[in-house]
Amino acid sequence: MIYPEGPERAIYVRKMFGNISNRYDLMNRLMTFGRDRSWRRYVVHMARLQPGDLLLDVGTGTGDIALEAKRVEPSSVVIGVDFSFRMMQAGRRRSGSRMMVFCSADAFQLPFPDGIFDAVTSGYLVRNVSDVRQVFEEQIRVVKPGGHVVCLDTSPRPNKITWPFILFHLKVIIPFLGYLFTNNKSAYKYLRESTRAFMKPDELALVMNSVGLQNVSYRRLMFGTQVVHSGMRPKV
Repeated sequence: MIYPEGPERAIYVRKMFGNISNRYDLMNRLMTFGRDRSWRRYVVHMARLQPGDLLLDVGTGTGDIALEAKRVEPSSVVIGVDFSFRMMQAGRRRSGSRMMVFCSADAFQLPFPDGIFDAVTSGYLVRNVSDVRQVFEEQIRVVKPGGHVVCLDTSPRPNKITWPFILFHLKVIIPFLGYLFTNNKSAYKYLRESTRAFMKPDELALVMNSVGLQNVSYRRLMFGTQVVHSGMRPKV
């Protein structure tokens, strides 16, 4: 199947996530054997939050990273933005969701002034957008000088001996779980295809460098299938 690009991609992605919103968290736990929680914890660690900091989580979905940030630094103020109302509805039903703020917004046009956040995070966002560079430009616009931008996403084929097992998991296990628990096999076929078509970690790092982020680095997780990138907006 060929997935849409440009503005039509946003429509497709919003509808897809809306359709699986009620089982999204369950599927994440099943697909990753529960390891996704530790990945999000690492994202928050790389955001370098200090007491009272203001964090923006872009493409927050059900608020996984945002809620983890509140657990790690309870005094922080956390805002999660997403363009899928149904995903945020599911997030508001989660325990602890009142500790954060959900806001309907598009990652391409964040409704915030320049340089007000101490850190900006995202999880499984950039693989789903039509212009990765523009999304990072918005994130660096709203983060303070010296603030961190951290991104978690899937990675295309890692050069490892484990690839046949990873491919079997992507092609067979994940779509089967998607059908079994969400009755939506196609959404998890999209996960596989969008992952295979996505940038390699070093390519994504170059994009982050190109928008002005400094000290860009990344760490591979779970046999190289997941990657956390981080960078810092230059200090004035």
